[in-house]
Amino acid sequence: MSSLLLSRRDFLKISGMGSISLSFGGCGGQLFSNAKENSRPNIILIMADDMGYSDIGCYGGEVETPNLNRLADRGLRFSQFYNAARCCPTRAALMTGLYPHRAGVGRMVNHGNENKGVKGPYQGYLNDECVTIAEVLRQAGYRTLMSGKWHVGENKGHWPTDRGFDRYFGLISGGANYFDITKSKAKGVVRQMVADGKPYTPPKEGFYLTEAFTENAVNFIDEYGKEEQPFFMYVAYTAPHWPLHALPEDIVKYRGKYMKGWDILRQERYERMKKMGLVKDEWELSPRDKAAKAWADVDKARKDLMDHKMAVYAAQIDRMDHGIGRIIEKLTEVGKLDNTLILFLSDNGGCAETGIWGFDNRKNGLPPGGVDSYMSYGLSWANASNTPYRLYKKNAHEGGIATPLIAHWPAGIRSRGRIVNHVGHVIDVMPTLCQAAKTKYPDEFNGRKIKSVDGKSFLDVLKGKKNAPHDTICWEHYGNKAVRQGKWKLVSVNKSKWELYDLDKDRTELNNLSEKYPDKVVELIDIYKAWAIHCNV
Repeated sequence: MSSLLLSRRDFLKISGMGSISLSFGGCGGQLFSNAKENSRPNIILIMADDMGYSDIGCYGGEVETPNLNRLADRGLRFSQFYNAARCCPTRAALMTGLYPHRAGVGRMVNHGNENKGVKGPYQGYLNDECVTIAEVLRQAGYRTLMSGKWHVGENKGHWPTDRGFDRYFGLISGGANYFDITKSKAKGVVRQMVADGKPYTPPKEGFYLTEAFTENAVNFIDEYGKEEQPFFMYVAYTAPHWPLHALPEDIVKYRGKYMKGWDILRQERYERMKKMGLVKDEWELSPRDKAAKAWADVDKARKDLMDHKMAVYAAQIDRMDHGIGRIIEKLTEVGKLDNTLILFLSDNGGCAETGIWGFDNRKNGLPPGGVDSYMSYGLSWANASNTPYRLYKKNAHEGGIATPLIAHWPAGIRSRGRIVNHVGHVIDVMPTLCQAAKTKYPDEFNGRKIKSVDGKSFLDVLKGKKNAPHDTICWEHYGNKAVRQGKWKLVSVNKSKWELYDLDKDRTELNNLSEKYPDKVVELIDIYKAWAIHCNV
């Protein structure tokens, strides 16, 4: 397993103490590649963890993401793509093309249910009535590879190599200490890493989780990328999920840059997003969350700590982008970049679960960022991460479910640099990749009847054609629920009244129209109830 990791010296040599920034070979100089248009593409699906809609540069952020920006410049950005509000449900829906409840992961993973063999929409691991992208594509002749966080089945028998992946290296569980997973803090849950179906123990020195995921993905391409057989690779980073852990040379790039505070930062991002065309002028910037203090009212010591926290958070994204650059560099080296479909997205919006200031263990006298610190950036910065939208991870308001989606495929995308307003959902990835791979989603798999797919392919959108969106899309997670129908969105925080918004005029969800259009509310509630029955919510 030594090839999975770089030594600290080699790592710094490659990284040049900063972010890699690639020219992407010849892809920037021509609209199409020389790849045969009818050949099946390689596919790389990359997911960030707990990253807000506006954190990366090409979506309005100030964090340095040159490689993601270049993918966007030479590909497409989706402005209205959605996840399932939280890590486990999103990953279940992404992998299966089903709404998460139908795949068995309506909430989070559940060791107890796995151990007891409990079944149902909230069982907490992928059920036997779904099929994964890896299972479908492997049957279609693809080599299937994964590096990163799984989090849709904790026990052996439900691991990636049990669900269609030929090779796997990564973290079976959720977020973990980036330098030493044995120091991860979770309620009675032991974080475990696995390599090809066997437990893997990282070294105590020179290990950083993000870089380990990257290194393994690069090694997979190096090993299999020159073959004629196409490959599907899923790279699921834990960055920038807490704890706030980053490499010192990355943190120093951002230290002091956030002393301006979240109020100015939100306004700056909002203005950039309007110029980019991601946000309409008539969509007002949502007000600062009522729970958060005005930056001007925060004391000096707290400002310094919060600046430091956000610097570490930014550094985590920066290092992930650096890794994506290395993956692209290796694809270019083996001559497969042009005919590789790359999709990048996030599993949910910025995380506010840890209070307005975030986790803080300063009692040990350590700053955020190192192996023995265990902090998060909190609601106040999450409010900035989700600019210009309201609310957060686990909510069904736009701040919780809106994700950046970048698509890059020189041999398949007919024009570049476009912003696409097509409304889509992570359930659409499965049918899209099936269509790209020229294979069909199955009715049966290994003798088991498989539930019909919920998603709709957006492959035509990538090729510059019109594609009819869903009639409706629905959400439910811990009682937070929503239904979108065209421009209309009905949404509720758990146990609160339904709110109605016209997203064409008000995507920041500030003007509740439920009293003005009661008939529309009733219509959408009926749609939600029918969907809830369909999914056994």
